[in-house]
Amino acid sequence: MADDNKPPKRIELDGFSILKTEVTWGDFVTFLRDVGRAEDYTIDNGFTRAVTLPIISNDDPASPNYKHKPARSPNFQEAENYCLWLAEKTRLPFSLPSEAQWEYAARNRGQAIAFATDTGEVELDKYLQRPSYAIDPMQPVSGNVLIHSSLDVERRPVGSYPPSPLGLHDMTGNVAEWTKDWFRPGFDHLSTKNPVAIEPSREYAGKRVVRDLAGTGDHLGGSATVYARVGRELDNYLYGFRCVVNQPEPIKELP
Repeated sequence: MADDNKPPKRIELDGFSILKTEVTWGDFVTFLRDVGRAEDYTIDNGFTRAVTLPIISNDDPASPNYKHKPARSPNFQEAENYCLWLAEKTRLPFSLPSEAQWEYAARNRGQAIAFATDTGEVELDKYLQRPSYAIDPMQPVSGNVLIHSSLDVERRPVGSYPPSPLGLHDMTGNVAEWTKDWFRPGFDHLSTKNPVAIEPSREYAGKRVVRDLAGTGDHLGGSATVYARVGRELDNYLYGFRCVVNQPEPIKELP
């Protein structure tokens, strides 16, 4: 892990806006239905994850499929497709964030902070700290972050915790997030202007960068910090995401 995010690299980014929360189940399912692919991710069609977390949304706050909980895309491609679909619907240049954009936002415009919380520190929510059969989805929120194993499908609705000073929620915790970069250790291969790894490496072909490992439950040895990163296969179904708008003018609300 330590070698994956070295050496530090000073970069320059053009202006962009980023969604203040992770994409929700409700919005993601709306997208899949609109493009006619919701049925692709069912048990009958071989999507085994649907046994524990079917890709449907509902209005029940006690359900893991509650519409305001974070989406977990069935693969990288559908996360990317969602942002492109949003671009088509809004006529704004939406995309998945580059790894550099994601980290810049999580670090409150590049500051030297460890956690993207309201205080810069971690105060763990006591939620999920019990056997799965005893979890009460209506348990009141405590602390300022949810860090728990990604094997447990339950999560808090997006925006449950106080935002970072930049106004962003859950960039530490809840679910880990896809970026659009192809993975390889370190940053020497990247440019200093709007860096993004657009070509897969031979050694790590088939892996994209995932950020916010606190969202996978990793919180020891620095792996929950905003600096931690990992490469994951494109068909991994554990991760959420948020989108960016690649233009310098601020986006206050969607059309």
